[in-house]
Amino acid sequence: MTGIPKIILASKSPRRQELLRLMDIDFRIVLKEVDESYPENLSPEEIAVYVAEKKAKAFDESIDNEIVLTADTIVSIERHILGKPETIEHAAEMLQMLSGKVHKVVTGVCLLYKHKYNLFHDVSEVFFRKLAIEEIDFYVNNYHPLDKAGAYGIQEWIGLIGIERINGSYTNVVGLPTEKLYQQLIRLV
Repeated sequence: MTGIPKIILASKSPRRQELLRLMDIDFRIVLKEVDESYPENLSPEEIAVYVAEKKAKAFDESIDNEIVLTADTIVSIERHILGKPETIEHAAEMLQMLSGKVHKVVTGVCLLYKHKYNLFHDVSEVFFRKLAIEEIDFYVNNYHPLDKAGAYGIQEWIGLIGIERINGSYTNVVGLPTEKLYQQLIRLV
């Protein structure tokens, strides 16, 4: 994409990196350790935006003429917030919780440019069919659920065989709402 300043992607997510490549956006990756805790009284949408902004604040003093892109994706079901699982067993528990139900995937995004924070989010509803224990076990033992909110990747085997439909943005469920990102980038320049 021409006409926009250089972008720093503050994420090690290979899915976010691939989405930016598919959008023809030039970027470089810079990572900083950030405490991703948040106040307990926030809604899922507020949590995702709060953490994305917190990640961007780590760059505010050191970056001026580049856009810093940070994002945070969470899964929400029945008042539970599902981040990244800590163990394979935890991943299996999360998938059992999602099995046969609808859940929300929320991605908060922050574009930091010239010390201004442009914050937005997207929400998608994901409908999982009832998953067999064997399917969950196969997935958690053969894929990489530990680096994904809600313990699954929609673009992986479990998404291909288990997700009946989504309402909203597919790329949001992957981890970056590219449709909204594109519009926000255009408005920045």
